[in-house]
Amino acid sequence: MKSSSKHQKNPRPRNEKQSDTKLTVGQQMTLTIKSLGINGEGIGYFKRKIVFVEKALPGEVVHAEVTEVKEKFAVAKLVRVVEKSPARIEPPCPLYEECGGCSLQHMDYQAQLASKQELVIESLRKYARLENPPVAPTIGMENPWGYRNKAQFQVGRQNGKLVAGLYQTGSHQLVDLETCQVQHEATTAIVRTAKAVLEELGIPPYEERKRTGVIRTVVARVAFATGETQLTLVTATPEIPRVKELILELRTRLPELVSIVQNVNPKKTSVVFGDTTRELWGRPSIAEKLGELSFDLSARAFFQLNPEQTQKLYNEVKKIAGLTGSELLLDLYCGTGTIALWLAPYAREVRGIELIPEAVEDARKNAERNQAANAQFHVGRAEVLMPKWARQGIKPDVVVVDPPRTGLDDALIRSLLEVTPKKIVYVSCNPSTLAKDIAKLMARYELVQVQPVDMFPHTAHVECVILMERRG
Repeated sequence: MKSSSKHQKNPRPRNEKQSDTKLTVGQQMTLTIKSLGINGEGIGYFKRKIVFVEKALPGEVVHAEVTEVKEKFAVAKLVRVVEKSPARIEPPCPLYEECGGCSLQHMDYQAQLASKQELVIESLRKYARLENPPVAPTIGMENPWGYRNKAQFQVGRQNGKLVAGLYQTGSHQLVDLETCQVQHEATTAIVRTAKAVLEELGIPPYEERKRTGVIRTVVARVAFATGETQLTLVTATPEIPRVKELILELRTRLPELVSIVQNVNPKKTSVVFGDTTRELWGRPSIAEKLGELSFDLSARAFFQLNPEQTQKLYNEVKKIAGLTGSELLLDLYCGTGTIALWLAPYAREVRGIELIPEAVEDARKNAERNQAANAQFHVGRAEVLMPKWARQGIKPDVVVVDPPRTGLDDALIRSLLEVTPKKIVYVSCNPSTLAKDIAKLMARYELVQVQPVDMFPHTAHVECVILMERRG
């Protein structure tokens, strides 16, 4: 799951042309909100011009003030709700207005699920020109709280106090998160304790402007299946002052920790991790399970942030793929091999392809750990390896793709249309790029099924699993 993009316009109502109406910053207006945008903002129209209104809900009449005007849309802040949606609720998090982590806590959870289904439908109508796309209701969570297994909080100093949290939306102001409704309680406890120990020992946070200090980021991770926890301190310097005292205090106050790790990132960058990682104490990784599969998670290893929904997502992939045990399955963008290994017991052979060598090495270790003898992993470009294998007579029956938010590379789409596996199962975290890719694949394939899955409740993100079958 992969970061959010800026505002994307929704389709205009039919037979309406873009108006030349001039909007100005500071202008106030009353709008009826028609739908939700891809970032969770309400979408209304002022004299046929699209207006995004943060924290407004579909069906509401709102009074809003314009804060930004672009050629094709405007952005406005919510001044007051004139007619309230029945889906509007009081956000349970006291820091909701400040923290940009969850954009939909003001919306009833069942309404969130319905809106995410509608977002997928609208994307397919707009980009794939499908009037009635086969989109099922969104699969949600019974308890949509405390689902995140990793907290990655920036560290800073405010009013003389050491703080750790997330940046306010569109600013460089840190929101100190003592608690977080969507984080597992174990990660919250680790961050809170680490912050207190760092403060007591006088170990300074890194100050980006002055290029001074030590601690940049605190990363806490918990394994849902085993309860093992890991703390990673990302530092700007190779050395941590009073490191022995730091380790002793952390071990004393957090007895459930099995791993304390340091990652060094001296660069002026927004990227969290640097190239050097070393163990300060304990094991280099924690043990986690996903269904029957076992994984060792090192500090930088990728793992889905919501294990409960990940199992539902992977089960949908398995169901849609319809494997009988006789298929050759290719998993493109395979990462550390989680989807490939989930499907391996149900296929004759599974091959994963991934560009990042470290991820492929992890995938091979995971295959060995889980005794998946019919799974192999390759470093390379799928658009090169897949046609090469096809020319050798090794043609896949099913191809699974799980690309980043930018979607499939055009060269890969061309190679899929050339190799033409019977089925394509597409796992997507961006409905817009998904729909654009589907439109191109429809040259040889039919869209059979679309299943949205809510991986990140109270945010605007929605994951989808889709099935396309070869025509003829």
